[in-house]
Amino acid sequence: MPTKEPKELQTMANLLKQGATLTELSCPACSSPLFKLQSGEIWCAKCQKRVVIVKEGQTTEEATRPVLLSALETTVLTKIQDMEKKLREETDPAQLEKLTATLASLLENLEKIRKMKR
Repeated sequence: MPTKEPKELQTMANLLKQGATLTELSCPACSSPLFKLQSGEIWCAKCQKRVVIVKEGQTTEEATRPVLLSALETTVLTKIQDMEKKLREETDPAQLEKLTATLASLLENLEKIRKMKR
């Protein structure tokens, strides 16, 4: 009867191949090693869940803020790329005005997110 261990090891190897780093921490639920993803998230390969590390005196909100801001930054950057593609193809002046207004708003929000991350 095959065990789940090789699958878990394969998942861990895949995380490392994707640029994750092994941390000295272990999962509070299963004691498996935790990985730090490129996004900054801490991940348990066995549980397949994000783990939030809360330091003494820190609130959960303070602990999750950097990860949330990074995810939000990635989303806004993706939307900016989408707007750039639409702008390149659009010829209608009214639509161009709407697209540039949306792009300007996205760029302002990106700047605010980056300021909050500092």
